[in-house]
Amino acid sequence: MGVKVDAALELFKSGFACSQALLAAFCGAYGLDRETALKISSGLGGGFKCAEVCGAAGGAVLVIGLKYGQHDATDKEARKLCSEKTAEFMRAFREPHGAVTCRDILGCDISTQEGREQAMREKLFATRCVDLVARAAVILEESGY
Repeated sequence: MGVKVDAALELFKSGFACSQALLAAFCGAYGLDRETALKISSGLGGGFKCAEVCGAAGGAVLVIGLKYGQHDATDKEARKLCSEKTAEFMRAFREPHGAVTCRDILGCDISTQEGREQAMREKLFATRCVDLVARAAVILEESGY
């Protein structure tokens, strides 16, 4: 695995959310400091805290925005390119699971007590979530981020 993939996995395993691990591992190349990256992405973990879009995918989309995002309202080309790159990433991320939502990928709703207990019992955070962080990071790294 690449350096950024390893960094994302290390961040996740140390206790940061999946979204934080992704953005913080890649942010330096785009002028965003690690502390700000960790703060700005903290609400995306756990499927945006309600088992919706996987936080690893959310963090990766923030990386895509750092590289290709529109910062001038008249720059329609940047908007189009960022949209294309985001859709490309989401297709690749969805491919092995058939879904991008946390609850569908994990098979439980971690925004509920019951779902969180199931995820803990089945060790999903230490297995499946680690795999999702790695997958998102690999897709980004292989795409040149």
